[in-house]
Amino acid sequence: MTRPQPSRPLPVPLVLAAVLLVAVNLRPGATSVGPVLAELQAGLGLDATLAGVLTSLPGLTFAVAGTCAVALSRRTGISGAVAWGLLLVALALTARALVGSAPVFLVLSVLALLGMGIGNILVPAFVKRHGGRRTALLNSVYTTGLAVGATLSLLAAGPLTAAGGWPWTLGLWGLTALLALVPWLAVAARDRREAAAAPRVLLRTPRARITGSRTAVALSLYFGVQSMHAYVQFGWVAQILRDGGLDRAGAGLAMALLAAMGIPGGLLMPSVVARSARLRTWVVVLGACMAAGYTGLLLAPAALPWLWALLLGVGCFSFPTALALIVARSREAHVTAQLSGFTQSVGYSLAAAGPFLVGALHDLTGGWTAPLVLLIASCAVLAGAGLLASAPRFVDDELAGPAGPDRTG
Repeated sequence: MTRPQPSRPLPVPLVLAAVLLVAVNLRPGATSVGPVLAELQAGLGLDATLAGVLTSLPGLTFAVAGTCAVALSRRTGISGAVAWGLLLVALALTARALVGSAPVFLVLSVLALLGMGIGNILVPAFVKRHGGRRTALLNSVYTTGLAVGATLSLLAAGPLTAAGGWPWTLGLWGLTALLALVPWLAVAARDRREAAAAPRVLLRTPRARITGSRTAVALSLYFGVQSMHAYVQFGWVAQILRDGGLDRAGAGLAMALLAAMGIPGGLLMPSVVARSARLRTWVVVLGACMAAGYTGLLLAPAALPWLWALLLGVGCFSFPTALALIVARSREAHVTAQLSGFTQSVGYSLAAAGPFLVGALHDLTGGWTAPLVLLIASCAVLAGAGLLASAPRFVDDELAGPAGPDRTG
């Protein structure tokens, strides 16, 4: 495989601004809906079924985005595709704040989520291409920015709704996405000028299918199981705590603590993935913390809710771990994009199914014991997949096979 000739690196402030701003804008379009769902139902006439569809859209759309993002990046380049995704987010989020039709609102939500999904898939590839010695730093900025964006949208929903109603609460994030687009336009213009000089990079065709890499398959399972846990936790843990005897305020505080743990996780785990010789130990410890949190919810949910939330939050450090592994287990940016698309498509498919399965099992059994036992057992799958994904191997090498990649110029 012929590598592109080294080019003058992008200015560090531009790269940092691009990664931080896109990260902050890849969650609010989804997370800002929950706090105003009742107002949306009243304002748009959404029945319970359509409200359920709306809340399940993020996982389903993010799963579909994997294929779209990689295909788009082949035409526009990685940074160009992220810019198009941000433009779609900005336009769709702004427009859906202005409509009065439930079906149109749902369609615009899908478009906004598709734009966010493109960013989910391709920002890790951008980090791989432009990170260099600062890859761990950029991964930390990215994963922390995701947590900050999700947290800000939840904190701002109440005051914004009180001041201007749900349209202002949701539409604001379209404007912030437009702001995030500015540095990406500059990056895309730079990359477009250099694209003509870069040689084509192809893997040997029979070996280029991503499922031919055991590391990719393990990483997709790891990302998928942790995504399922994240969606289950934000969908059901508050209710589990309330059913266990905790009041609404206490359950809300516990969930705030769980969500806030995404910030230290985003700061810490990319550096651990990049530098620690004991990464596989970390993976097992994270799975054990997750299992311990669910065990607490099973045995004494209202006794130490802050501890169970803390343990689950530490277990969710597996999310920034998985994102950092996408970058760390690939050598070339185009393989990172392919790996990211595959991993996140599988992952968000599991994430979309998880809350439905937990809810169905609760309805079937009439309690939380069976769902929690199942979740505890799945932590072993999380740790096992993480052990395989964190082994020091590269997806590029597994795809190329013993003969190595083809060289084309």
